[in-house]
Amino acid sequence: MRSPENQAQHLIARQAAFQRALSAWYREHHRPLPWRTNPSLYRTVVSEFMLQQTQVQTALPYFERWMNALPDFAALAAASEARVLKLWEGLGYYSRARNLHRLAQALSALAAPPTTPEGWQDFPGVGPYTAAAITSLAFNARAACVDGNVVRVLARLNADSTAFRNSAAAARHFAPLADALLSPAEPGTHNQAMMELGALVCRRHDPACATCPVRRFCAATRRKAPEDYPLLARKKIGRHAVTRAWCENQGRLLLHRAASGARRLAELHELPLPSDLGLNDATVRAGRLLTRQKRGITNHQITESIHAVRLTASQCRRLTANAALRWIPWSGLDVIALSGPHRRWVEEIRQSRPSSDRVVSAVE
Repeated sequence: MRSPENQAQHLIARQAAFQRALSAWYREHHRPLPWRTNPSLYRTVVSEFMLQQTQVQTALPYFERWMNALPDFAALAAASEARVLKLWEGLGYYSRARNLHRLAQALSALAAPPTTPEGWQDFPGVGPYTAAAITSLAFNARAACVDGNVVRVLARLNADSTAFRNSAAAARHFAPLADALLSPAEPGTHNQAMMELGALVCRRHDPACATCPVRRFCAATRRKAPEDYPLLARKKIGRHAVTRAWCENQGRLLLHRAASGARRLAELHELPLPSDLGLNDATVRAGRLLTRQKRGITNHQITESIHAVRLTASQCRRLTANAALRWIPWSGLDVIALSGPHRRWVEEIRQSRPSSDRVVSAVE
């Protein structure tokens, strides 16, 4: 059997046949996604930001809502950050929304958008992959995209058993091969085809090798071991327990708004922590448990326990000194931006609580 290096050279030597097979499959089988059926630079940029850490099916309704509200760069640049975050609510990783907002503002100051990957990497939130995707699709730039799907396809084509510490290292390793295989005539279509192949056929688990359009080029298929590739180190999962307080009064809910400089949830609302109320965890946990939920943030799994808390009138008066704490009327919940998990949990608790148990603090 060929070594990965020899297999790569063999594949490059047959690149024209590989490109034809891939392109023919893509034209017949690609998904009619809205940023493909009605393409524009703006729609490409928004979709790429949404898809950086979100699956296609999850992003689709958010994309449509976003386009209806902010149809172009000018509308996005003129929007308030609060509106941008509200439209993004539920997608998570809110730094993407802020970076997209800043990108639109920076772009509005230019006479014309850059057309090279290097030019796009000057914008916030745009790395090598996103820059290659935007410019190859919008400007036909000869830049190969290497995301997780493409890494998987290339690793299997070569039966490359290199062990990678993370996906970024794998992307750097396969970038030269991705560049070598790129169709010079249709780089954008080629990039989309490679990513679509990884998403629909060359799946992480249970790949559909029998229907793969490029299986005759694939060393992993010949070895009957496609799921052995690529070799990525498993992420260490940190597990954490968090206590939250539920304080409700007269149709209002007490929420905490993160500071504007917070790393992940800047200016988003969540249920308060005991420390936000000047209480310790044990005091809050003594209240009735309303729900226990799990959420994931990057490589952390967090279990959050939400307890009903009775606040005295004097405690409530002291809380007014904390500008981050806000009493939000139920009707105001649709206006503010809540983190996605807390939005769901608040609604679940609100609907499940009996009407006789809906005043649990002593606000005056």
